[in-house]
Amino acid sequence: MKITTPNGILEGENIEAILKEHGFDCLHGADLRHANLSHASLRGADLHYADLHGADLSSADLYGVDLSHADLRSADLRGADLSRADLHGANLRSADLYGVDLSRADLRSADLRGADLSRADLHYADLHGADLSRADLHYADLHGANLRGANHVKLSIAKTSILPDEGDVIGWKKANADDETPIIVKLLIPADAQRSNSTGRKCRASKAQVLDLQDKQGNSLPPDSTAHSSYDPDFTYKKGETMHVEDFDTNRWNECAPGIHFFITRIEAAEY
Repeated sequence: MKITTPNGILEGENIEAILKEHGFDCLHGADLRHANLSHASLRGADLHYADLHGADLSSADLYGVDLSHADLRSADLRGADLSRADLHGANLRSADLYGVDLSRADLRSADLRGADLSRADLHYADLHGADLSRADLHYADLHGANLRGANHVKLSIAKTSILPDEGDVIGWKKANADDETPIIVKLLIPADAQRSNSTGRKCRASKAQVLDLQDKQGNSLPPDSTAHSSYDPDFTYKKGETMHVEDFDTNRWNECAPGIHFFITRIEAAEY
C-alpha cells in the first residue's frame, strides 16, 4: 500500500503497518481518496486535513481519531466506530453514516449536508454549528447532543417528527393479559396530553384513554377485560379508563423514558 502525504510517500503492507512504522501522526493531510480502509484499525490516528473523499471506511475502528477538517465527502462509514472522534470542521457531505457510533464525537461546524445519519448513535455528540441540511436523522440517537447553532437542524429534526402538535391522536400499543396473551390496546391521546417521538416510530404520551382492547386479529374483547404493561405489570389498561403518567419526561430524545408508549399504526403495535 502506498500513501501520498505532505512529507512524501509512505509504503507498507497495510495502513496499520504504516502507522506502526511511521507513527500515528504520519497521515496528517494524507491523500486517501477512494482508499479501501474497510475494517481498518486507525484508533488514535492523526488524520486531520486528510483527503478521504469516497473512501471505504465501513466497520473501521476510528475511536478517538483526529479527523478535524478532513474531507469525508461520500465516504462509506457504515458500522464504523467514531466515538470520541474529532470531526471539527470535517466535510461529511453525502457521507454514509448509517448506524455509526458517533457518541461524544466532536462535530462542531462539520458539513453534514445530505449525510445519512439514520440509526447513528449521536448521544452527547457536539454538533454546535454543524450544517445538517438534508441530513437523514431517522432513528438517530440524539440524547444529550449539543445542537446549538446547528444550521437547518430544526428542519432536519422536524422531518423525523411523526406526531401532530395539536389535536387528538389515535395510538396503539401491545400489552398482555394475565396469562401473558398479547392484547392490542387502542388509545386516544387527547389534545391536552404531552406527546413526543424521538427520531423513530415509537411515541410517548403523558395521558391516554383506553378506547378498546383487542386480540391480535382485531376482535374486541369483553368490556371488563384488563391488560397490563409488559414493562410494569402494575400499570393496567381497561376500556373507558384514562391513565396519567405524572413523571412524563419532556425530553423527546429519551425514547424509553417514562410515559405511555404507543405507535400510530396498529400493525406496528401488533408486531412489536
